[in-house]
Amino acid sequence: MCSIPDKSMLPSKFLFCLIAISVFLLIVSSLSLFQFSDHSFMPKSVFSLVLVNDTSVYLTSSSGESKDAFLPAETSHEQILKTQELAYETSSFGNDSGGLGIGKSCGPEQALLRVYMYDLPPVFHFGLLGWKGSKDETWPSVSKLSQIPSYPGGLNLQHSIEYWLTLDLLSSNTPNINGPCNAVRVSNSSEADVIFVPFFSSLSYNRHSKVLGKKKISLNRVLQDKLVEFLKGRDEWKQRGGKDHLIIAHHPNSMLDAREKLGSAMFVLADFGRYGAEIANIEKDVVAPYKHMVQTIGADSSPSFRQRDTLVYFQGAIFRKDGGEIRLELYYLLKDEKDVHFTFGSIQAHGVRDAGKGMSSSKFCLNIAGDTPSSNRLFDAIARHCVPVIISDDIELPFEDVLDYSEFCVFVHSSDAVKKGYLLNFLRGMKEDQWTKMWERLKVVSKHFEYQYPSQTNDAVDMIWQAVSRKVSHIQLKDHRNNRFHRSQRS
Repeated sequence: MCSIPDKSMLPSKFLFCLIAISVFLLIVSSLSLFQFSDHSFMPKSVFSLVLVNDTSVYLTSSSGESKDAFLPAETSHEQILKTQELAYETSSFGNDSGGLGIGKSCGPEQALLRVYMYDLPPVFHFGLLGWKGSKDETWPSVSKLSQIPSYPGGLNLQHSIEYWLTLDLLSSNTPNINGPCNAVRVSNSSEADVIFVPFFSSLSYNRHSKVLGKKKISLNRVLQDKLVEFLKGRDEWKQRGGKDHLIIAHHPNSMLDAREKLGSAMFVLADFGRYGAEIANIEKDVVAPYKHMVQTIGADSSPSFRQRDTLVYFQGAIFRKDGGEIRLELYYLLKDEKDVHFTFGSIQAHGVRDAGKGMSSSKFCLNIAGDTPSSNRLFDAIARHCVPVIISDDIELPFEDVLDYSEFCVFVHSSDAVKKGYLLNFLRGMKEDQWTKMWERLKVVSKHFEYQYPSQTNDAVDMIWQAVSRKVSHIQLKDHRNNRFHRSQRS
């Protein structure tokens, strides 16, 4: 038989239950505060074990330190990555930031090209830009845009390819700079597919080709002589006769004193106009685009056929020598036509800005041979989505093995262009839908001719590395074919 409890025991049991419930609620409340507080007293590593099934996450670095604590699953890391990627995609060389990109996982195993770069003294490269590092420094830091020496403006810029490629190689070993995985710098030449020679030859010619004071030769000549001496003494050069070396000589007069001595190397050039075929040719060398002078126009801002009132546009030097005499002939044929803009122009005053506006208001932009087969004018036209009309029979075009220029350019033989009425009748006869098709293609391909830092997928820098890779493959094919019978012939 159950006994009735004593009334004096009820208050103590009730009090115990009340205390137990209060303690439980206090613990639950404390856990909630820990979860949403930025200043938890509980170590987060411990708390992560408590919340195994919670939807909140945070990242841990290799050192074990938490980076982003308790971010909601829907936003957290994914949104941070997207924000960083967007900032990188919209960044340009003129915008400074503390760091670039999000860190890259590209290494020699993933890269299209493994590149060994000689550590030449700064006088061959960034020293020509006025950069002075410490005693033991060969290269400037490229992790922050504000620390990178700038390249001289004006017409110097159009041949600045040496600068952009060198920056790209330096960035390939720099943390937190994200870019295409096409060229990665390696520290051992035996691991390399190609050996890069970091000589700013175009800048050297533009700025240092004059003999100063009582000196007998120019700095440009001195640097070329020293470079030849250096390369000829290297085991890397002797091993393959320089065939795997990459030298940038984009200005037509750059490397003028050294090119014959180093002709076995692979050159990156604007064209072959001032080279003998035994020194430079399309089989072994790479044609790179000029850096355009006018500002790029966005695809959404590009005027359409009916918004462009001028039929034909040309502004530049008219009196040229060699193959450029055709400019003068065309000037006399076209100068008085009402829908044609054909005048002398330069980069002085607002010349570049005016040229950009003129190209944007024109349907066709003439690219006529001058002192050399190529000119920067073609790439200015592409940047402004003005359909280029190429009148240069000996021109070589960048990346033509992968780009069909007939899809966005018009080609006219020089002999036809100088026939009275031929050129204008031909261009006036082009239908709006034909022009629009080329215009649409221009808006797509224009990215291939943009130089920028950091480089981006399929921009000019990336396309050059891809072209170099194709040349390397061709050289390797020839070497392998030549080696077929080396054993049997030796015995």
